[in-house]
Amino acid sequence: MNFEVAEISLKNSVFAVTVKDGNEIIGMGRIVGDKAIYFYIQDIVVHPAYQGKGIGGEIMNALITYLKENAPDKAFVGLFASEGKDSFYGQYNFKDYSPHMTGMFTVIIK
Repeated sequence: MNFEVAEISLKNSVFAVTVKDGNEIIGMGRIVGDKAIYFYIQDIVVHPAYQGKGIGGEIMNALITYLKENAPDKAFVGLFASEGKDSFYGQYNFKDYSPHMTGMFTVIIK
């Protein structure tokens, strides 16, 4: 992670949600994309001390609501699930289409 540009990345999100306990941010999630055809759910994070309390679900509900209200018909919504999180995202109709689709990525190193 290049933390020097993280703030720029967050500001360029299509939509973002944060969850606070008092003044402390304990969870977040965001949507990135081109605002037309492609949207990606990114960075669903809940502080370990707050996991298992439904906060991740509330974040996903807010992101899905945004997409239903703002994404055009037939928009592609993707995400990369961490290992063991398939069933969580399955609740929101995300499916692993393997072997027909492959999630891949690269990192640019300069």
